[in-house]
Amino acid sequence: MAVLYRSTRSDRDPVSASQAILQGLSEDGGLFVPDHMPKLDVPLKDLAGMNYREVAFEVMKLFLSDFSDEELKDCIRKAYDEKFDSELIAPIRQPEKGGAYYLELFHGATIAFKDMALSILPHLMRTAAAKNHLDREIVILTATSGDTGKAALAGFAGVPGTKIIVFYPKNGVSSIQERQMVTQTGDNTCVAGIMGNFDDAQSGVKAIFTDPAVKELLAQSGYQFSSANSINIGRLVPQIVYYVYAYTRLLAEGSIQESEEINFVVPTGNFGNILAGYYAKQIGLPVKKLICASNANKVLYDFFGTGVYDRNREFILTSSPSMDILISSNLERLIYHIAGDDPAANAAYMRDLAQGGRYAITDRMTEELADFAGGFATEEETAAEIARLYKAAGYVIDPHTAVASSVYESYRKSAGDAAAAVIVSTASPFKFESSVMKALGQEHDMDDLALADKLSELSGVPVPAAVSSLKGAPVRHTRVCEKNEMLNVVKDFLGIE
Repeated sequence: MAVLYRSTRSDRDPVSASQAILQGLSEDGGLFVPDHMPKLDVPLKDLAGMNYREVAFEVMKLFLSDFSDEELKDCIRKAYDEKFDSELIAPIRQPEKGGAYYLELFHGATIAFKDMALSILPHLMRTAAAKNHLDREIVILTATSGDTGKAALAGFAGVPGTKIIVFYPKNGVSSIQERQMVTQTGDNTCVAGIMGNFDDAQSGVKAIFTDPAVKELLAQSGYQFSSANSINIGRLVPQIVYYVYAYTRLLAEGSIQESEEINFVVPTGNFGNILAGYYAKQIGLPVKKLICASNANKVLYDFFGTGVYDRNREFILTSSPSMDILISSNLERLIYHIAGDDPAANAAYMRDLAQGGRYAITDRMTEELADFAGGFATEEETAAEIARLYKAAGYVIDPHTAVASSVYESYRKSAGDAAAAVIVSTASPFKFESSVMKALGQEHDMDDLALADKLSELSGVPVPAAVSSLKGAPVRHTRVCEKNEMLNVVKDFLGIE
């Protein structure tokens, strides 16, 4: 049965996968979700004998029903190619004997896990546009907490029939993250910093997206909005793949038995990454617990502990900036599901969040969260975990991965859970060199680019091209705006009034 996509906020007629990818966000402001969960139709032991591209096809075909096999395979082939510096695409390491496994999702062009989905999204979108006879130019409008921006820019730069506009918090990303974005080439790219945090950028993008007057103005000018954020189902589906791939790698090497349940530990801010793990479990992957790891902005940790989502709190800038988020957009999809796929109930929760900054789910819904466990790591614990793992195994991790690693150590001890665990490693340490070197006791007065060679010596890992290529790269995007001026940036770039 073909999978169609419904809005989380109304009973509008469902749309096809390609239509959902093109729209990005439902017209009612809701997110697209599958109308039913398909099931893996290839045995795990057979998937264990496949490479990443082959596993990607077997998983993604379940959700992208209106893409032909040939179309989907072509998108996968173009996405997972030499842009990745590992033939495995997403290798797994076990630094400590008997310890957790680390799923390295940072071997793509921008050395962060967003490459796993954003390498394929432009190809899915172009295919979707052709399938739906779209005669307007697609404008990708995206907010980023650091990694999505560069990965989206790299994916869409130079792609015919598209333009991309990225907003980021001017003082809320690492210097490497910012430099990656502001040096981006391509006449179809636009980057602007906003004087605010990621939640401000994300809220601004959603407001522009759902404004009927703006939509009409764009249509008159031959444009149509879409999104590269994880609110786009074309971002979420490719993320399901690496959970299945990770499980089947452990199965292939004999570390686990078929059907044995394992845990995944996910550093989470916007909730899309861990939601993909939840969907992987729904389609048949043997997952025991999805451990949601938060930094000091622990709004998700508090939610899983209390059933109350409350963003009314101090926003804290941390060494793991991609998780500095208080409005976790993708949590809406989970709320919809645990409310019994009830759009009216979900819409009421989202109104409460928009109007009062909080909502409280029912006791029955709380029972539906049994697949998840929550934890958080302080700044001190994050730095200590980077140092501990390096001292124990010579393995260097970035602060986001360190949050997950620290949370897992606490969870394992308190829960007595001996199941195999995979820590989802979301970024290269070279993307956060200053924080990593400080955690390793290497005081310095160098900028992040100058630190690359020193970190390479310590880690034994060559400086990634994504970092070395920044040296001497000219800054092309200098615009900074107030959060209420974002629409002006969009209009100026598109040349519309």
